[in-house]
Amino acid sequence: MTAPRLTYRQPQPTDVARLFAIFGDPQTNLFNPAGPMQDLAAAQRLLDHWLQQWAAHGYGWWAIARREAPAHIIGFGGIAPLNYLTQPRINLGYRFAVEAWGQGYATEVARDALRLAFDTLGLPAVFGLVRPDHAASIRVLEKVGMQPFGELDDVPGQAPSVVMCVRHPTTCRA
Repeated sequence: MTAPRLTYRQPQPTDVARLFAIFGDPQTNLFNPAGPMQDLAAAQRLLDHWLQQWAAHGYGWWAIARREAPAHIIGFGGIAPLNYLTQPRINLGYRFAVEAWGQGYATEVARDALRLAFDTLGLPAVFGLVRPDHAASIRVLEKVGMQPFGELDDVPGQAPSVVMCVRHPTTCRA
C-alpha cells in the first residue's frame, strides 16, 4: 500500500534486524515502561507474533518506509488486535526510528490505518493506548479523531495508561 509520502507492507522475516534497531533504541522507548527491547530473540518473537496476526486476520502492523526509499524501514505501525480492558480491541500503534521523528509520519500512518479499519475492513472502532505523559502521541491520536475512552492500570506503581477511541463514522449517525 502506498500513501503520498510513505509505503506500507506486511513485515517480512528479513525485517527482524531493523525491528530490533528501532525497538531496541532507548530513544524510541522514552515512554515505554518496559524499556528498550533487549535482544534479537525478543525482536524475533515480536515479528513472529505480527506474522501470525497477518496470517489470522489479513492485516496487522506494517513495515513503513519513505516512498522514495522503499527498502529502508523507518518504522512499524498500523492496527492489530490487542486484548485489554477485559476484551479484544483493534489497537492503533506505531514506533518510528529517531531519524523519522518530527515529520508528521505518525499522523499519516494513523490516518491511513483508520482508513483501512473503517473503509476497507468495516471495523466498528479503533483504540489507542498511550502513556499519560506522552504528549506527542496523545496529540497524534487527537488529530485523527480519537477521544478519551478510559484508563488502563497496566504499569504497577505508575499512572494508568490513557485509552483513546474513535468509532466508525457510520456508527455515530442518528
